[in-house]
Amino acid sequence: MDESQTSSDKLTKFLFVIYLIVVGWIILLKLGVQFSYTEERRINFIPFANGYFTMMETIMNVVIFLPMGMYAGALFRNKLFGFKLFFFFLISLILEGLQYLFKLGTFDITDVMTNTTGGIIGYLLYLAFRGFFKSPLKAQKSFNIIIAVGTILIVALLVLLKLNMLPIKYQ
Repeated sequence: MDESQTSSDKLTKFLFVIYLIVVGWIILLKLGVQFSYTEERRINFIPFANGYFTMMETIMNVVIFLPMGMYAGALFRNKLFGFKLFFFFLISLILEGLQYLFKLGTFDITDVMTNTTGGIIGYLLYLAFRGFFKSPLKAQKSFNIIIAVGTILIVALLVLLKLNMLPIKYQ
């Protein structure tokens, strides 16, 4: 592996850590907003159950894990798809388990399924993105630029949302 690839991998890992922090803030800390349901521990093992299922939450669970799949494609290039699939599932399972353990939300199997699906779709998007470039290194450098801009925008939007500086309110 040449020096360019190594520094590109380091940047991808750094951006991945930032992404994980943002995901933790969103999923575990709910952007710092206290919800009434966090006072009780609940578990739902029935996928898409009426009491726990909303279409918007499902879409958001898929969307929030799209970058996870893209990062997995870039960081685990030499791993089999099964490894990546297990990675998406495990990260989602850990986050859901922590929500339950620390009374931060409900453990919901639907969330595990939709998060994992988001990871798979993100990985497929990464493969399509990589297919546009002849050089894997060029693909990763372009990916890093796009994901860095996206990460900055997401963090900025979340901060503005938290500070009530957007026309929409998260409360």
